[in-house]
Amino acid sequence: MITKDLNTEFWVISDTHLIANSLHDEGQAFSQMQKTSQGKDLYYQETALTAFMRMAQRKKPAAIIVTGDITFNGERVSAEKFAEIFRPLKHTKVLVIPGNHDIFDGWAREFRGKKQFYAGEISPIFWRSIFAKSYRQAVDTDDSSLAYSVQLNPQYFLILADSNLYGKEETTAAPHTRGMIGKSQLKWIKKQLQYAEKNQLRPILFMHHNLYAHNPAVNKGYVVDDAVELRRLCSQYNVKLAFSGHIHAQNIMGPQETTPTTEVVTSSFCSNDQGYGVVRVHSRHITYVRRNFDITRYLTDQEKENYTLEHFHKYLKDLQLGSISADMMQSELNKYHDDIDLVRAMGKLFGWMNYHFFTGHNHIKASELNKIHSSKAYQVLIKHHPEYRLYLETLYDTSDHSNLQVKIKY
Repeated sequence: MITKDLNTEFWVISDTHLIANSLHDEGQAFSQMQKTSQGKDLYYQETALTAFMRMAQRKKPAAIIVTGDITFNGERVSAEKFAEIFRPLKHTKVLVIPGNHDIFDGWAREFRGKKQFYAGEISPIFWRSIFAKSYRQAVDTDDSSLAYSVQLNPQYFLILADSNLYGKEETTAAPHTRGMIGKSQLKWIKKQLQYAEKNQLRPILFMHHNLYAHNPAVNKGYVVDDAVELRRLCSQYNVKLAFSGHIHAQNIMGPQETTPTTEVVTSSFCSNDQGYGVVRVHSRHITYVRRNFDITRYLTDQEKENYTLEHFHKYLKDLQLGSISADMMQSELNKYHDDIDLVRAMGKLFGWMNYHFFTGHNHIKASELNKIHSSKAYQVLIKHHPEYRLYLETLYDTSDHSNLQVKIKY
């Protein structure tokens, strides 16, 4: 048991995609990788995570739970660096689960000058060894995967599932995007739920892939393949809360049909606005609130001399908006080379719509949404890219639903 306190707090982060500084020299090859990283920051994650650890030292949550993609592309050295960063924590347990980029990822690389070289990958055995402090908290572990269960306090029980597909040896192949729990692990999860029921514990589920489709237009490869079977277990044992990552977007979905589970997807810590979740558990309810990590409060005096770190959220926003807008503008320049202002407007609109969705700040008034839909930039976008229409229509929400906070009652 992590704590005996009935009222306690834990934090959730996801998709940190850390690449250890020792794996690159900030040369041409690495610079090119940063440019093609779809808005992820690769340069400063060691510093950002160390600052986050300092905040945890001060605020002392009972646990920090990381829902996968800890490493950029499964570099063993990056996983070891992550464990090293959080090692100083004395009052907070760090509980990790792998993501689709962590175990036997054939894209694991280090970067020197203009060249890339294969980097050592992470096997399941290495994972358990690197994060031995996480597994030492386990009530039980699954022999067929990297899943394990942990008792948080006298009332709450954490099931940390492994939803990833990976082989049995190092590879040069790309990592799988899709995931599944599998029959053997489903049996193990059922056993954990039975244990929780027998001991009057309330289960909370964690995994990298999603239980629900959080975007009706883009969900292939994000929802676990055997979600139907997993939802059935959630219904049978009244699992009211689940956490996941993978889509890099902040999103909350309430109970669906006969499944009583509310699922919170946490956005990527290495992009957007450094979102993380603060979860407070009580005897009769749980509250979840998304917060933005204010890195500047936890930088050393020397780190504050770095302009980018002092203005880190602006840097992350520019990375994200620049990546999305640039891709859109490049595809449109050939068609509208004589109307660069329209191309810029399309790129800016597409970038901001995505940014609002990724950060969970996508609730606007119907009048504001109508204004977007009637703009020339939007009309040209959906006219020449009908494949974007459904996706763009899903990015904003005019209801009272919030993606930033939720309360679960027991």
